[in-house]
Amino acid sequence: MKKPAAGRSFLTARIEALPRSPGIYFFKNAKGEVVYIGKARSLQDRVRSYFQPTSDPKVRAILRETADIDYLLTETEKDAVFLESNYVRNAQPKFNLRLKDDKSFPYLKLTVQEEVPGIYFTRKVAEDGARYFGPFAPPSRARRTIQVINKYFGVRGCEEKIPGKRTRPCLDHEIGLCSAPCVAALSPKEYRDRVRNALLLLEGRTEELKAALTGKMEEAAAREEFELAAWWRDALSAVEDAQTTPKLISPIRSDLDIVGFDREGSTAAVLVFLMRKGKVIESKPFILPAAPGREPSLILGEFLQGYYKDAPLTADEILVPFKPSLRGKSALPLVIPKRGRKKQLVDFAVRNAGLLLKDSAAPSSGIDELGNVLGLKGPLRRIEGFDISNTSGTESVGSLVVFEEGRPKKSEYRKFKVKTVEGPNDVASLSEVIARRYRRALEEGTPLPDLVFVDGGKPQLGTALKTLHDLGLVGIPVASLAKKEEVVFSEGAKDGLRLDRSSPALKLLQRIRDEAHRFAVTFHRARRDKRMLSRA
Repeated sequence: MKKPAAGRSFLTARIEALPRSPGIYFFKNAKGEVVYIGKARSLQDRVRSYFQPTSDPKVRAILRETADIDYLLTETEKDAVFLESNYVRNAQPKFNLRLKDDKSFPYLKLTVQEEVPGIYFTRKVAEDGARYFGPFAPPSRARRTIQVINKYFGVRGCEEKIPGKRTRPCLDHEIGLCSAPCVAALSPKEYRDRVRNALLLLEGRTEELKAALTGKMEEAAAREEFELAAWWRDALSAVEDAQTTPKLISPIRSDLDIVGFDREGSTAAVLVFLMRKGKVIESKPFILPAAPGREPSLILGEFLQGYYKDAPLTADEILVPFKPSLRGKSALPLVIPKRGRKKQLVDFAVRNAGLLLKDSAAPSSGIDELGNVLGLKGPLRRIEGFDISNTSGTESVGSLVVFEEGRPKKSEYRKFKVKTVEGPNDVASLSEVIARRYRRALEEGTPLPDLVFVDGGKPQLGTALKTLHDLGLVGIPVASLAKKEEVVFSEGAKDGLRLDRSSPALKLLQRIRDEAHRFAVTFHRARRDKRMLSRA
């Protein structure tokens, strides 16, 4: 299979920047919409696997639409499993079919509110006085934990009414999976003690229990009772599973906003995670200016007051990593957790805010270097990139992509049908598209770019400069990038500049070129397919 040409350099760079850590990844289209969400033990290895030759139609369809890749880190692979499920159910990406239904991960329900409690498998958490534990993945782990509690503690798994009419124990008691409280085989106090011990297991206080189970496993193995030894091994595994509960989902149906913050130099990053009904389901990233010497508490305080002014507060608490400085009186329910699950949630948010900040710094270095390379005096905030696509001159189209502060502004992308050029003349088509773009910009008074960038070499550079000159736009810098040797051309460097392959400026230009190419090719294919269907 031939890999999609569009955006390959940029996507390759994104993959190489991914950590080899557990987390979830997002494939996004040109509009910034999430089209697929997945989980991984190693983000880099898993995402790279999509770009290997394959005949899988689903993978090929995902790659055709992928323009960007994003991710969130988790502490464990188990956390990634649950986070993927939550995000898929909330975002409903078009290529995620497996997790879109309402089937949720299982919990264990210990009915401590009853006179004779039992332990049960359930997929719903209710406010009924019972204690809920989990969730578990896969569901077999939940069932295995129930078996451990039935066998080791004798807590019942039936729903028989007690006291009832039963006069002799059922089969569960006969095979050692229940202590038969239904026939008062032990006193109510003794049964309650067993329930309390089961709670120790479910709450993670398990060192003594793990030691006992390990001893039973080793004894069975020594007697060559390998089937029994395997059962105790699975029981031990169930205890360890119960001890490592996921951090990003909770049986307590909390509504929380979890705020992560990081700052480096003149830039700060804030990442707000939304936990609703005990599940982290969404995240909202923000990159903020941070003037030198300005305290993080002031930056965070201003962000929170502005954010909750525009976004209605629907959470019961806002978890923050430190105390923000707020103007005047504030009714925001801020909490700074010091320990426990809430502290783990804040640590998770802070870690991912740091990654967001790291990602945001890369375009900045590319912008600065590109301005220096091209000899520009003013700031390079807005770059507009153009490309042409056709098949032997048919269905010729053009694309415009906009990058602000080194990042794509997809709401301002534009498509053009080439109207005045016949045959495969990319240079003339480029001239038409640029003329239409900036003639309209002059008529409407919309912002002009700090740099016009075109895909190609000297011919494309020349036609772009002439077209702008004919419109009276002689002050806008123009640059082009020749594909084969990756040579940068500009009005001041008509013989070309060869930048180091690791140059941030070159990588930024490659990303703009690939994005313009991908956008043009996507439009061209859509028109070509429509024409072919109309002839069928």
